[in-house]
Amino acid sequence: MAYSREYIDRVRERTDLVELASEVTRVKRSGRSVMAVCPFHSEKTPSLSIDPARGLFHCFGCGKSGDVFGWVQETQGLGFSDALELLARRVGVTLTVDPEAAKHRDRRERLIDAVDRAVAFYSDRLKSGDDAGHARGYLRSRGYDADVVDRFNLGYSPEAWDTLVKHLGDAGVKDEAMISAGLASRSRRGGLVDRFRNRLMFPIYDVRGDAVGFGARLLDGDGPKYLNSPETPIYHKSRLLYGLNWAKSQIVRSDESVVVEGYTDVIAFHLADMPVAVATCGTALGEEHLDLLRRFSKRVVLAFDADEAGAGAAERGFERSVPGDLDLRVAVLPEGRDPADLVADGEVGALKEAIASSDPLLQFRIDRELAGFNLDEPEARGRAVRAAAALISLHPDAVVRHEYAVLVSRRTGVDVPTVESALRGSGRSASTAPAPLDEANLTGPQRTEREMLRLFLANDAAVRALDVSADLFSEPSYRAAFEVISELVEPIEPGVVPDLGAAIGSDEAPESALLRSLALQQRPLPEASDVVKRLKQEAVERRIEQVQRELASVDAVADPQGYSERFERLIALQNERRELRSRE
Repeated sequence: MAYSREYIDRVRERTDLVELASEVTRVKRSGRSVMAVCPFHSEKTPSLSIDPARGLFHCFGCGKSGDVFGWVQETQGLGFSDALELLARRVGVTLTVDPEAAKHRDRRERLIDAVDRAVAFYSDRLKSGDDAGHARGYLRSRGYDADVVDRFNLGYSPEAWDTLVKHLGDAGVKDEAMISAGLASRSRRGGLVDRFRNRLMFPIYDVRGDAVGFGARLLDGDGPKYLNSPETPIYHKSRLLYGLNWAKSQIVRSDESVVVEGYTDVIAFHLADMPVAVATCGTALGEEHLDLLRRFSKRVVLAFDADEAGAGAAERGFERSVPGDLDLRVAVLPEGRDPADLVADGEVGALKEAIASSDPLLQFRIDRELAGFNLDEPEARGRAVRAAAALISLHPDAVVRHEYAVLVSRRTGVDVPTVESALRGSGRSASTAPAPLDEANLTGPQRTEREMLRLFLANDAAVRALDVSADLFSEPSYRAAFEVISELVEPIEPGVVPDLGAAIGSDEAPESALLRSLALQQRPLPEASDVVKRLKQEAVERRIEQVQRELASVDAVADPQGYSERFERLIALQNERRELRSRE
């Protein structure tokens, strides 16, 4: 652990939990006790009890409980060390870390300092630079006044090649820090040049409120409309959401976040008195973004532009989520309008109505699917029902699936039993459905895993002698299929083909359908040792990628033990990979 018990106790004793709670929810004192509306679940009557003397809280509604550190962890989505550091700054306690942790922290702080200095430089240039008149004019045209500029620390990057580089150099920032922070790069001649030139600058902050990078809008001339900071030790676009640092408290209070497409859309929500919007930083909405939002709310509204691109982005959100895991919804905006347009034109009411009347993402997806068919034609209705059924089957809740079957019946005129029959026919989920048997649609690991299943279906003697386990399979349906067939072959002699029909019959489970399909293939069986080797190599590659992702998400300073554990795991996996490759 980076910090001693002495410092932890000191921060705990100096922190007022009631004051903390009052920043995110309504609190009511009654004598010595304090009750509050719980921010961790929806309720109107306060059920969260706070003990000010002991600095503890407990909710009688959802069961959440803890101390001041737990409160900050839950409400701000932080780890323990980050929560400790935040509260330490708040109450004026100076924390002392071990030397190794300090080394990592020093590097991060150098990069954060460089970005902070760039934020201040760009901000000053926007406000007073003679060359920033067109940038100020653009902001005025969007309805942004000085207050907006200050609230979001907007700035302007000069057109000259090295204005920021010279400024930071004069302030003592090293070349390596400028490059590592994504602020500068080497020219062909070896000199240092600014990364951003002649752009309106939107500083991007991490969830802790540290400036880590920029989104930059081109004002005129050639080049991409938006340019973002490159990946750096402090800037990881797949794990950053613009505006979350400003919105997180309100998101927790309302249990709702709104994902928009651009930085100006986020600002528009603040101007509309709805500070719950976030935006991705030059990348598509991904699983890590959704994981981040899960920390703060269960309801996530996608408010993308009302065009095909926006609808497509919403559909990709559907593909990246587990139905039922989040309350994912889509706000249908007026055609050709984005949130920034609506607010600039004084149509805040229309924006609020779009968010309030958002549709469940699955419903939105079904509506889009049905809209592609001429429902006046019987054949088209049949195709429409089957297409909708394939989407509905992805939802894990049987009651919800039935309700959507009723909806599709109402929309298409096909009776509910027929829709539910189609639903059973496509009954597989995105997480469990095997990929189509068309080899062209399969990834390399899928091919390997299918070949391994074929070897077990044949009860191949060579493969029985090798070390194969279910955790080597990447997809749940393949893993389940392996467990079915390995159980079948275990009590019989190698080479004796198991009775697959007796085991699975007409079972419609994805793994059963997969085994029946593979059993019908007549291709010669591959060499068992080759398949096992590939299977193990692909499995270790997946584990390496997973640990690398975990390692990238861990703050070595805040959680040195967690970082070390993952680093050791990575080394062990890399050694395992090296050993597997040496056998080739």
